[in-house]
Amino acid sequence: MPPTPLFPAPRPSAANASRGLGPVAAALLLVAAAIAPASRAATPSELLAGYTAQAGSPPLPARGQQLFTAPHGREWSCSSCHGALPTRAGKHASTGKAIGALAPAFNAERFTDAARTEKWFRRNCNDVMGRECTAGERADVLSWLLTLKP
Repeated sequence: MPPTPLFPAPRPSAANASRGLGPVAAALLLVAAAIAPASRAATPSELLAGYTAQAGSPPLPARGQQLFTAPHGREWSCSSCHGALPTRAGKHASTGKAIGALAPAFNAERFTDAARTEKWFRRNCNDVMGRECTAGERADVLSWLLTLKP
């Protein structure tokens, strides 16, 4: 079943015309409605496949675990907040805010929204490594997280 669109698709009608939606604006809204759901809804496996395709090489879970637990010349590692085994809730190292389990098998909400996943990879990689993670690094970490089972 396709995901629910973020924006209802405009229908060409007198009502749209009275709102000032011309044919170009209506077409742009249709394109946004068609693209937005596909860019948001995801499964961890779909995200992993996308990162793997972008990287051009298969992910290595052991390399993902190493990246997750090792310091990268900054104050924190990923495990500083998520725990060495991210199967339980963690706590932000600076603010103390609770963070749900990161491994998808322990938190069904993880890695189900592509935009949210990208946002947090971008922020967290910058905090931990001082740069964005590569697609290969994202694939490695996600592949390792997917090996963690109850």
